[in-house]
Amino acid sequence: MGVLNVTPDSFSDGGLHQDPERARTRVAAMVAEGASVIDVGGESTRPGAEPVDPVREQARVLPVLEAVAEDCTRAGVRLSVDTRHGSTARAAVAAGATLINDVSASLWPVAADLGVGWVAMHMVGDPRTMQREPRYDD
Repeated sequence: MGVLNVTPDSFSDGGLHQDPERARTRVAAMVAEGASVIDVGGESTRPGAEPVDPVREQARVLPVLEAVAEDCTRAGVRLSVDTRHGSTARAAVAAGATLINDVSASLWPVAADLGVGWVAMHMVGDPRTMQREPRYDD
């Protein structure tokens, strides 16, 4: 999986790929490196990250998804959206995503409704709180 963060506070690329043309160039490189899935995320989930509302998240991811969707299809690469917001997932699928990478593990009804793949991720709380003494009973 090639990860394309389109957030200004990304720990891995610092927002280098927010521009759709730069994103296309990076996606082409990831495909050439062997990626079979490209995952686009517009909200950082690093520990301590502040939440991003769905409107802002969509403003970040949709132009990139639209720019790379045809390239991914042509290359036989699956396009994924990394989100915890149902409205963003729906808009992303409309823009060409075929997989929802869900850090909230709650968007399965959206994925089922849209007939796309779903990856359930897990964290305790949200990015702001997930490292504050995570505990489990079992």
